[in-house]
Amino acid sequence: MSENGQRPTLTLGFSPCPNDTFIFDALIHGRVDCGFSFRERLEDVETLNRMALSATLDVSKVSYHLLGHILKDYLLLRSGGALGRGCGPLVVARDGIDPGKLAGKRIALPGQYTTAALLLRLFNPSLADFVYLPFHEIMGAVADGSVAAGVIIHESRFTYQGYGLKKVLDLGEWWEQETGHPIPLGGIAAKRSLGREALLSLERGLALSVEYAFAHPGVARPYIRAHSQEMSDEVCDAHISLYVNDFSRGLGPEGEDAVRLLLNRAAEAGIIPRWQEPLLIP
Repeated sequence: MSENGQRPTLTLGFSPCPNDTFIFDALIHGRVDCGFSFRERLEDVETLNRMALSATLDVSKVSYHLLGHILKDYLLLRSGGALGRGCGPLVVARDGIDPGKLAGKRIALPGQYTTAALLLRLFNPSLADFVYLPFHEIMGAVADGSVAAGVIIHESRFTYQGYGLKKVLDLGEWWEQETGHPIPLGGIAAKRSLGREALLSLERGLALSVEYAFAHPGVARPYIRAHSQEMSDEVCDAHISLYVNDFSRGLGPEGEDAVRLLLNRAAEAGIIPRWQEPLLIP
């Protein structure tokens, strides 16, 4: 509590996607307690990334790619994120393209700082002709020929075939085969300036929020539906099942190793700066 008896209020950013609203519902609505109140900001992932670049929010979901650019101001919380197997971004096209022949083709990406963009650059560092579009516009751009291929994320994994598109490459599958690790997609970044005790409380609160969501899956449904636009219940449920798992409760050693490996490879490739600060709460 603050000196006047009121809870401190933190700004908290996350996406309107079902996996995030499922995870954060209990925390936002006071169903679990971590000592803070929250003023939420729901934005697409690249908007959140750019807000984190300017240190706008106290706590935010960010792409793991972007995390490598903000470690001076933020660190990673161990709970609340998206990391797993079989859930990586897909490269799609109208016609079958050999993944080894993407060089020289214009490819749509869902944001400069997304993990999707990082994975594609790690897969083939020679690729350079990118156009950045909101993730929900990419399938249409590929379908109408504006771009030769696109990297899709979120619920697009479940709907791209309806646009007449074909999978060219599963970047998550490539990562898993290349490294043996699950793929880190997005994590929760919190300002270092909040201090260790507050950060630990946030980390515990996020873990409790995930546990509550798993234990009471129907409670979050109105919040999920309020932000899921035109998604059917079936797509919402598939989305949650794909992106929310035990790693959302806590990264654990396997998840932490996967995150460090991704950031180290990005730094070695010159895509993110090398960092000295602790990645996680010590």
